[in-house]
Amino acid sequence: MKMQPLVIVGVLLLVLGVVALAVPSFTFFTKERVADAGFFTIDVSRPHTIVFNPIVGTFALAAGIVLIAVGLRARSA
Repeated sequence: MKMQPLVIVGVLLLVLGVVALAVPSFTFFTKERVADAGFFTIDVSRPHTIVFNPIVGTFALAAGIVLIAVGLRARSA
């Protein structure tokens, strides 16, 4: 039983859409050196937030469902 590429892409879009709707944003931190004078250094941790638009998550979810349906229909024909 071989999975069609449309079904695989559809499942990936479906999972990404659900994750984008469930987790609307995430924050990660980077360290930046602000002062470096010999043995004396000062590092600052700066936050970066990435926000996912819920419309993009909805479109990814819908596109995943459509691709799975098309892939399964083409397989059965």
